[in-house]
Amino acid sequence: MLNITNLHAFYGKSHVLHGVDMRVGTGEIVSLLGRNGSGRSTTAKAIMGLVDCNGSMLWQGKEMQGSEAYEVAHLGIGYVPENRDIFPKLTVYQNLLLGQKRGKKNPRWSFEDMYRMFPRLKEREHTEAGVLSGGEQQMLTLCRTLMGDPDLIIIDEPTEGLAPKIVELVAEYLKELRKRGISVLLIEQKLTIAMQISDRCLVMGHGSIVFEGTPDELRANTTIRKEWLEV
Repeated sequence: MLNITNLHAFYGKSHVLHGVDMRVGTGEIVSLLGRNGSGRSTTAKAIMGLVDCNGSMLWQGKEMQGSEAYEVAHLGIGYVPENRDIFPKLTVYQNLLLGQKRGKKNPRWSFEDMYRMFPRLKEREHTEAGVLSGGEQQMLTLCRTLMGDPDLIIIDEPTEGLAPKIVELVAEYLKELRKRGISVLLIEQKLTIAMQISDRCLVMGHGSIVFEGTPDELRANTTIRKEWLEV
């Protein structure tokens, strides 16, 4: 589905990504792991056309490198940034409504789906998003992106600052996406959720992929974990 080859990315004169190769298959959860500053978020922004980059990014066999962010979104790639980016003065319902793509026939997701997965959003349907808790805002951002009916969703640090019960909800949400054939690129610093739900794990260090394998293979590789993941 998504196949990235020799991806380099830059912030001005700063060279951040150094020849990243990675792929995400249909209905697959791939976790991109690493310490802060390793290049994980830059990889997501490069895919979404938000930073200067070069290399090849094939989406369903077609080159999309050089596309604008809105063009990438219309191809079927959803993005949940780390800072959540809700519309604070709009209600929960209005935020979800903004996520919908007009004219799309037979979308996979509805308001009822969102409220069933996260009943708390139904309870606060007419509440301004700016007064929601951090966990509720994260739920809302995830669901707003999903209302656009993407085929791949890129999620940057979805469990950051969340209570353990909410983290469990997020994990169930991601597994539900996989059941419906939606691919997930999960950017995480915490190993726990990634090990539980991922089909494959990628470890990034200094702007390059230093490991690729299954969660079991990563558990067994103490050298990689000590050098690139553990604090």
